[in-house]
Amino acid sequence: EKEGVPAFDEVAFSLVSQRGCFGECAFCALSSHQGRVIQPRSIASIVEEGKLLTRLPQFKGYIHDVGGPTANFRVSPCLLQKKGGACRGKSCLYPKVCSKMQPSHAEYLKLLRQLRKIPGIKKVFIRSGIRYDYILADPEGKTFLKELCAHHVSGQLKVAPEHVSPSVLACMNKPGVDQYKKFADMYRKENEILGKKQYLVPYFMCGHPGNGLKEAVELAEYIRDNHIRPEQVQEFTPTPGTRATCMYYTGVDPLTGNAVHVPDHQERSMQRALLQYWMPENRVLVLKALRLAGRMDLIGSGVKCLISKNSGKSAETPMDRRRANR
Repeated sequence: EKEGVPAFDEVAFSLVSQRGCFGECAFCALSSHQGRVIQPRSIASIVEEGKLLTRLPQFKGYIHDVGGPTANFRVSPCLLQKKGGACRGKSCLYPKVCSKMQPSHAEYLKLLRQLRKIPGIKKVFIRSGIRYDYILADPEGKTFLKELCAHHVSGQLKVAPEHVSPSVLACMNKPGVDQYKKFADMYRKENEILGKKQYLVPYFMCGHPGNGLKEAVELAEYIRDNHIRPEQVQEFTPTPGTRATCMYYTGVDPLTGNAVHVPDHQERSMQRALLQYWMPENRVLVLKALRLAGRMDLIGSGVKCLISKNSGKSAETPMDRRRANR
């Protein structure tokens, strides 16, 4: 009554640039209810809306987002989709980028550059999801990354590698972690060139079909080795119409007919705790998970250990020691 609608504040100064997503993550329903065919708004329409925002008394000069289901999917991935729609039985980006794909960020860059020129607009940020494997596939992807880092990141860029285990990523329809590592390196170097302190925030998921304790521990070790401290953890939630939900309810991958491990509630809790293993409140679950996974080598005082043997303490990591030395 007095404060308005909080959820609207997040999108009030954002621009929807297109519908549809050909990413086809197994756990995401966007491909089902928006389709795989990209349907973009015209640049003129979006620019006009940007001009309208500058007339609002609450507008402070910052457009919070320009995107859609996936921000950098502004054009059809190939001529085949443009002419006849999405291919049946084939994915554009998984298990690798389709040979027919013609990735391009040129049209998206044109849109962003025009928005930046509008009088009254100070910054244009991108907060919708970005597919880094699509950037890597674009021959001119470095040009987009340079402008992204220079103009459109508000201190942190959030991306979603989701996991590091090849078997889990296969169930998710997500690219291998090598793609994330390559992009992370490019992002870091570009920000160094620009002299900017901007960070990459990876999203990881627990509880997805195909993800067992062995794979969850593998992800925890990756987090440890790369000195990542996730503040938020995504836990898989069944969403109607998705391949992952079919696996969740049946224990079978509908595309292969193979059995898939589905973690129960207790295991999901342990997987979630492993992604934030350093938190004292997670110690009991982390200890139980490591014992069940047969990874007692990760309990102790060594630099590779996740938790210490002492009750209520997590293991000291190399990053913790560096912070203490400061």
